[in-house]
Parts: sequence; C-alpha cells; structure tokens
Amino acid sequence: MAQTTVKANGGTFEAYVAKAKAAPAPGLLLIQEIFGVNQTMRQLADDLSLLGYTVVCPDIFWRIQPGIQLNTYSPDEWKQAFGLFQKFDADKGVEDLKATLAHMRQMPEIAGKKVGTVGYCLGGKLAYLMAARSNADCNVSYYGVGIQDLLGEAKNIKKPYLMHIAGKDQFVPPEAQAKIQAGLKGNSLVTVHLYPEQDHAFARVGGDHYDKDAAATANDRTAAFLKQHLSN
Repeated sequence: MAQTTVKANGGTFEAYVAKAKAAPAPGLLLIQEIFGVNQTMRQLADDLSLLGYTVVCPDIFWRIQPGIQLNTYSPDEWKQAFGLFQKFDADKGVEDLKATLAHMRQMPEIAGKKVGTVGYCLGGKLAYLMAARSNADCNVSYYGVGIQDLLGEAKNIKKPYLMHIAGKDQFVPPEAQAKIQAGLKGNSLVTVHLYPEQDHAFARVGGDHYDKDAAATANDRTAAFLKQHLSN
C-alpha cells in the first residue's frame, strides 16, 4: 500500500496513493467520507487511478485521531464517525487539503500536470470549499453536506465545478437542495446534476442506498468532466 507524508501547519499526516500506470499523470485529490481513509476510499482511489490519474487520499482526521478506518458501517461505527465529524474543523481541513494539493504538484508522478479534487459526503462539502478557496484545476462533489450554509463563497469559484445531489438525501433536505441550486445558478463554471430518487451515498458500492444505475451515471459524468478539465 503506497503512502506519502504531507507537511502541514502543526504537523504531518499520511495519505494513501494509487499511482497511474504512466507518469507523470494528472492528479486527483480524493477527499474522504466521515469514515476515514477506509477500504471504500482506497478502492475508489485504485479505481480512479485506472482512468489515468495518480490519486492521493489524505487522512483529514489526523488532528483528531490519526489513521482512523471505519469499515463495517455498524451502528457503533456510525456513532464514532459522527463524533469525528462533530470535532472536525472544516477550515483547518481545507488548509490541510491545500497542503496536500501543493504536495501533489511536487510529486514526480504528477509534476507538471493538472490536479483536481473529488469528494464524498463530508468530502463533498470540502471539494466545494476547495473550489472556492484553492487553485485546484477542477472539483467534484458527491452529495456534499452543509453547502447551503456556505453559499457566500460561491462567487469565488473560478475553476470548473461539478456537483451531484441526491434528491432524497436524508442529510440535505429539499429546502437545502433548493437553496444550493439557487445559490450556484448563473455561474457558468458550475454544473449541478440532481438524482431525484436517490438517497445519501448512492454511489458507495455496498452501501444501504447504493444504486448501480445512478452511480454509473454519476461516475460517467465525473469521468467525462475530469477528462475534459485535467487533460493538459
């Protein structure tokens, strides 16, 4: 299992690396859900690397509990995950992601190529914030949580941004979805796709709400978006 160490304000943290077959290759900063850099995220990284990207998935919970991996999605793990989420400082998290982005641009496997971000759940929120606060070349959010409270930053989005919204997302109610879509409307760099019948984490293979067809549609849209915006 390949790893890289990222230096940030206050310390260092580890990140999982899935390398593209060819080098240098465009980079993808993969942003975790609330369960840590677990088997699901590592498999996602591996799958994305097969599309021709070197993928780096950093441990954004390192300031709380380094190395956390919750793999069973049991009630106890959900409780633990929500506890980590409540302690997580999103602003520091974005700074750590920006440090990861800078680190990736210096990696021999990526150097000179473009780098984008893809995030899920909490990571979807952070991908939105990376779109607003970083110089990543493009950004993708899957069912990001809490974005409706951050729309004041939408004006700062200067690079292509793709958002996938689950219409029946238990963590993003309809009024929040409407607010998000209204807040992003008019920015030609933003593309929003709504999946009306899907619940949160519909793209997580093996999850309670996984939908093979909807996941395939979202993933195909993401692949086309990344190819368009990360090809040098």
